[in-house]
Amino acid sequence: MKIICIGRNYAKHAQELNNDVPRQPVFFLKPDTALLRSNLPFFYPDFSSNIHYETELIVRINRLGKSIPEKFACNYYEEIGIGIDFTARDLQEKCKTKGLPWEIAKAFDSSAAISKFIHKETLSDINNIHFHLDVNGKTVQNGNSAEMLFSFDAIIAYVSRYMTLRTGDLIFTGTPAGVGPVKINDLLEVYLEQQKMMRFRIK
Repeated sequence: MKIICIGRNYAKHAQELNNDVPRQPVFFLKPDTALLRSNLPFFYPDFSSNIHYETELIVRINRLGKSIPEKFACNYYEEIGIGIDFTARDLQEKCKTKGLPWEIAKAFDSSAAISKFIHKETLSDINNIHFHLDVNGKTVQNGNSAEMLFSFDAIIAYVSRYMTLRTGDLIFTGTPAGVGPVKINDLLEVYLEQQKMMRFRIK
């Protein structure tokens, strides 16, 4: 399975990192070793001193697809979850300055924390999903799928032009503004609408 991550899908987040707002989806990959499941703790790696949280809605692909028309993309996922795309911001900035790829900052072990998944039909409007992250009881990030530059369906159609999507592939759909650092002993609680989806600590 693949973990496909969409970058700069919220205009205010692109602006907070001084990035251009894209005209097409920007995506990169994480390996399956990046997965962090079941509310297990995230262990702060020794190769970075500036790990950031990025809270994102996730869609899970439910069938094989290639070059999927956007109007049919809704048939390729039934479940939505939420996750944290952990980013070694210090390593990322070094790579960006040198014009190098930055998988080292995004694809490391346990850098993709994921929640349980819920059926999309349990949500009143998938184009208006509110989500937020609390760190130590304080809300630090708020987002809504209505603010995404590229919808779930647009993302699936675009990515599938370049690579075949398979059952079980995960798509992290981008983070809103408000990203920031974590530190050891922080408690992260992630909500989709009013439902708590994840609760885990930084160790």
